[in-house]
Amino acid sequence: MAYISIEGVEYEKELIDLATEHTTGKGEEKLSKDEVMELLKSALDGKGVTETERRTLAYIRQQFSFTEAGAELFDMEFSKLN
Repeated sequence: MAYISIEGVEYEKELIDLATEHTTGKGEEKLSKDEVMELLKSALDGKGVTETERRTLAYIRQQFSFTEAGAELFDMEFSKLN
């Protein structure tokens, strides 16, 4: 697993890259419901969500733009993570 340090805090690079990919280039530059599902699926790929993955998802929620539906889904699913 690769990590990236942003302002001295370690995040999961794969999740940051995925969010960046979905919000640059063509499209509305916001994370949609389908893209949120991809992020969550990536975070849930192991035995559970690690503290770094959880921190990364929280960072993505704060730093990236979401569609209204994407934000609602993200918030609902993020609150369920243990």
